[in-house]
Amino acid sequence: MTDQATRRNIILVGFFSIFVKVAFIFALAHPNAANARSAPDSFADLAEKLLPSVVNISTTQKIEQRAPVMRPGPFGDSPSFPGLPENHPFNDMFDNFFDHQFRMMPPMQQQIPATSLGSGFIIDKVRGIIITNSHVIDGADEINVTLHNDTVLPAEVIGVDEKTDLAVIKAELNAEDVSAVTFGDSDEMRVGDWVVAIGNPFGLGGTVTAGIISARQRDINSGPYDDYLQTDASINRGNSGGPMFNIKGEVIGINTAIFSPTGGSVGIGFAIPSALAQPVIGQLIEFGRTRRGWLGVKIQHVTDEIADSLGMNRAVGALVAEVTPNGPAQKAGIQAGDVILAFDGKTIREMRNLPRIVAETDISKDVEILIWRDGRRITMSANIGELEKAEEKGLLATRDGNDLIPEDEGADGTNFDELGLSLKALDESTRQIFSIEPNIDGLVVMDSDPNSDAAKKGIDAGDVILEANQKKIENVDDLRSEIERTKNDERNAILLLINRHGSIQFVAVKLTTDETTEE
Repeated sequence: MTDQATRRNIILVGFFSIFVKVAFIFALAHPNAANARSAPDSFADLAEKLLPSVVNISTTQKIEQRAPVMRPGPFGDSPSFPGLPENHPFNDMFDNFFDHQFRMMPPMQQQIPATSLGSGFIIDKVRGIIITNSHVIDGADEINVTLHNDTVLPAEVIGVDEKTDLAVIKAELNAEDVSAVTFGDSDEMRVGDWVVAIGNPFGLGGTVTAGIISARQRDINSGPYDDYLQTDASINRGNSGGPMFNIKGEVIGINTAIFSPTGGSVGIGFAIPSALAQPVIGQLIEFGRTRRGWLGVKIQHVTDEIADSLGMNRAVGALVAEVTPNGPAQKAGIQAGDVILAFDGKTIREMRNLPRIVAETDISKDVEILIWRDGRRITMSANIGELEKAEEKGLLATRDGNDLIPEDEGADGTNFDELGLSLKALDESTRQIFSIEPNIDGLVVMDSDPNSDAAKKGIDAGDVILEANQKKIENVDDLRSEIERTKNDERNAILLLINRHGSIQFVAVKLTTDETTEE
C-alpha cells in the first residue's frame, strides 16, 4: 500500500470516528429523538388491552304531557248534549264537569327512545367510576352504559362541570369483565407524538383510530379554561367523552370536539388534556361539584399598544379591567389597570393562562401576585376565595345594557383630533340619551371618525371614557393633559378605560399626529 493510500485511509478513519462521537453526543442530548420519529409496528396489542375500558353511553329523556282537554259527549266528542240547543246551560255544566275530570288526571310521560350519544372510559372498576363529557349526558333522565361485550348497565351521575365539559358517572362494574385505565401526564406530550383514540363514532361500538398530537394549548372559545390538545386521529360524532391514549396506554386526553364543515372527521379533533381534567374529576368524585379558586378580577389581553402605553417592554400578563368589590383582589390592593405578571410563582405569559392557574389554586390559600403598576413591579398577597360561592352570591354577574344608540344624536362635543373622537362631559341630557347611570362619571363619546384607530377598536357613540393612562377623567382638560403627557413621553398610544353600558374595558388608542396620515 502506498503512503498516499495509507494517509487517505487514516483520514477516512478519523472522519468516521468524529462522526460516531457527534452522533453519540446528539443521542445523549436528544434521547427521545429516535422514539419520536419511529412509528409502532402495530397498535393491536395496545388496542386489545384498552378496549375493555371504553364504554358507549346512551341516554333517555322523559317529557311530561297532560291529556288534551276536550268537550266530550255521551256519543263521542260532540260539542253539546244530544237534543239540547248549542247555547243551553246544561252544555256548560257538562263542559265544566269533564274539564275538571281531565285536569285531575296525572301527567302523561312520553319517553324518547334511547340514543347513542357518546363514549366514556372506566378509571375505577371497584367503585364503578366512568368519565365522559358533560354534554353527552346533558338533560338525561336515564343513563345506560354499554360495555365492550354488549352488556348494558344503568348509571347515575356523580358530578358535572360544564365549564370544562366533564362529567363523572357511576355503574355497578364489579361482576363485569372490564378493566380500568390510568391517567398520564399530558404536559409531557409533544407535537408529533403518537396517540390512540377509542370511542363509539356514530354508535358503531368500540372503534380504534391512531394519529399524532398536531398542536397543544388550543383555544376554541368553548369555555374559560380552553387548553385543548389537537390531533389528527379520526374523531367523529359519538367519540365525545372517549379517551385519548399515549403509546404507554395512559389517558392523556378526553376527546371532546371536532372542527368540521361537514360533520365528519377532517383530521382536526380536540381533547381535554389530562392535566386539566384530573383536578376537576377529583373534585367531582369527592364533593359532587367543583371547588375552584377565585381572585375577583375581570381581565383582558395585553396588546402591543397597551403594553406601550403602560411603559412595558413587551405584551405579557393579564390586564385587570375591573375588580369585584370586597373580592380577594380588592382586599389585596389590586386595582383596575394593574397587569398581573405572575401568580403563585407561575408566570402569566398571556391572559388565558391566569383563569386556569387561579381555578386550580387551593381555596383560602395565601398567594403572592406580581403586578405591573406605574412603570414598576409590585408584589402583593391575596387570600383565594371560592368561585362557586361567588357565583351563588351573584358577584360575577354583569349588567345588561341597551346597545341601541339614538339615530338623531348629534356630534355636538369637543373634538379630539388625536383620538378621532368627539367627546362631551356627562350631564342629565346625555345620561338620558345614552341611558348612562348617575354613578358613572367621565366623557361620553358623541361621535367617532370611522378611519380612526379608536373607531377600529370599537369605540363608538355612548361609550364613556373613565380614565386615561390610569388617571381619572372628569372633564376635557383632564384628557388633553394626558394626551400631551403621552406625547411628551414619546409614546404612540394612550390607554383609555371605557364603560360601555356597564361593561368596563381598557382600550389602547394610537394617537394621530400631524406627521401621521391615514391611508
